[in-house]
Amino acid sequence: MLKKIALSLLLVSASLFAAITNEEASQGLISSNIPIVDIRTPGEWKETGLLKGSIPIMLFDEKGNYDLKDFLEKLNKVVDTKKQFAIICRTGSRTSVLAPFLSQKLNYDVINIKSGIVYAKQLKLPILPYQAH
Repeated sequence: MLKKIALSLLLVSASLFAAITNEEASQGLISSNIPIVDIRTPGEWKETGLLKGSIPIMLFDEKGNYDLKDFLEKLNKVVDTKKQFAIICRTGSRTSVLAPFLSQKLNYDVINIKSGIVYAKQLKLPILPYQAH
């Protein structure tokens, strides 16, 4: 809980010069080949699958804890963060916290997929089973 409060305070103190786009999941986004990072837990990935082409990198664990340094290291290994990329979670609540941080503190050009995988499933977008590596 304290970590969430600290992250919220960081977001409040962030500058207003953000590069955030808020949009829903769509076939156009999938077809654009913009990297989509799924920040949910492995249990969630197994339960619902992953949006086609998305990259699973957990941020918050099942208890709401997170290791931002570990997440950013993994993100920067697989995504060119100098270019635009998207983030997705279950319903958009976790990404709505993460997107402003990535944009304002790290100057990343982020697409926040607003309604998450739940809405993507309703739209019948291509969702593939999670394959653990």
